Amino acid sequence: MHPLRGIGVLVTRPEQQAMPLCRLLQIQGADTFRLPAVDIKPLERGRALAARLGALENYDLIIFVSGNAVRFGAALLDQKRELCIAAVGPATAHALNQAGYRVAVQPNAGFDSENLLMHPQLGRVAGHRILLIKGSGGRKLLEEELRRRGANVVVAEVYERVRSSPSEADLEALQEHFASDEVHVIIATSAEIAANLLDMATPALRGEFARVHWLVPSARVADAVRAHGLQAPLLTAASAENQDLVAALIRWRSTESGA
Repeated sequence: MHPLRGIGVLVTRPEQQAMPLCRLLQIQGADTFRLPAVDIKPLERGRALAARLGALENYDLIIFVSGNAVRFGAALLDQKRELCIAAVGPATAHALNQAGYRVAVQPNAGFDSENLLMHPQLGRVAGHRILLIKGSGGRKLLEEELRRRGANVVVAEVYERVRSSPSEADLEALQEHFASDEVHVIIATSAEIAANLLDMATPALRGEFARVHWLVPSARVADAVRAHGLQAPLLTAASAENQDLVAALIRWRSTESGA
């Protein structure tokens, strides 16, 4: 039996990240709908960025903060396999492995900056040169804390996140799905995605968003959703990893409230 049969899920991740999650949900019987709230675009810097960073062998550690950082920044490694590389979580580590690089440092649990900073190797970074490969903007916790611990941190921004601009037709189609009671859960895997989704919604869609469940990966994202005045029921997954998101929905579905 498919545990998510009869459940409609709105996936709001960027298009490339949305498809693997949609496939896992569909395998479990869910109907999926997509409305990317963020678009990921490369920052075209190429040789100029590589020249600014200098020889990567001179860094004690190179940290990738996301799968997109790997997607747009792995070329900077230039096939150098001996570099000491860190990943902020298992999905980022998997992307690096797929690109042919071994990850030496990653969180023992969790998938965010807080958990990576708990790794023993990041507790002894005074005087170390660390390269942080990330997107533009976003959280600065990792960069600021490493500097507070005495590291010399160089930041390479290789992509940017911009709010998606769905067409009126796309928003109207989604409104029809909600009106037909086809969507029961919205997945928002970051505070930025949640904010963008609420900002782009029409008044009618905003009303629909308030009556269905939202699935988020952490208390921090839940707080961000609440900060926007949304009082919809919230579900919390163990992380933003696809498997954890699906598992959280299956657990919810197995309860009376999800039946």
